[in-house]
Amino acid sequence: MILVSNKARLTFKKIIFIILSICLVVLLWLGYVIWQINRTTSSDINPRVDVGIILGAAMWGDVPSPGLRERLEEGLRLYQDGKFEHFIVTGGLDRPGMRLTEAQGMAQYLLEHGVPEEDVVLENEATDTWENLLFSQKLMDKQGWTSAVIITHTYHGMRSLKIAEYLQYDEPKLGLVESKVLQMSIHKTRETLAFTKWKINELLMDLGFKSDETVNNVS
Repeated sequence: MILVSNKARLTFKKIIFIILSICLVVLLWLGYVIWQINRTTSSDINPRVDVGIILGAAMWGDVPSPGLRERLEEGLRLYQDGKFEHFIVTGGLDRPGMRLTEAQGMAQYLLEHGVPEEDVVLENEATDTWENLLFSQKLMDKQGWTSAVIITHTYHGMRSLKIAEYLQYDEPKLGLVESKVLQMSIHKTRETLAFTKWKINELLMDLGFKSDETVNNVS
């Protein structure tokens, strides 16, 4: 009985050790990701690039949400500063039944703020960040554009940049805006999970278990 009891204690201690080790690894990883998110900053866009890619976010009916307007305003600022001459606005329908895609809503906003229609290219199919950048890259190839600045929120910049680098964008730049309207505690937590999912997808693609057409990321 004593021998059995000792074995049981040893097994219990091993289980506790394994659980604590896993928790420690998870905490270290989450801390690293949050640190990376917080240290990501806008790029020096000099010389200027061919196109500014604005990544989609929620629409409120037929108009961009306050968060999406922040990205659009940052894009307009860079455009007016001469950092690029063309936009790609990327994003599909938020949900079935909506009248406008994210891209259509963004294009409408840019036109209302003085951007000529010929300077705006729409990508209406993307449902997440991976598709935003994959489909935008294909539009860039069609247009003969080779350089881009990716315009999004600061908390979203690191994952966007890592995906663009994986897709072999040519020295992608970031144009980032710090949100004044979004709840950062929620969005940074969600982004931490989304970046973790991206790293898993990246590993699966590298190992040949997924193709770049089947990856599904969190927006």
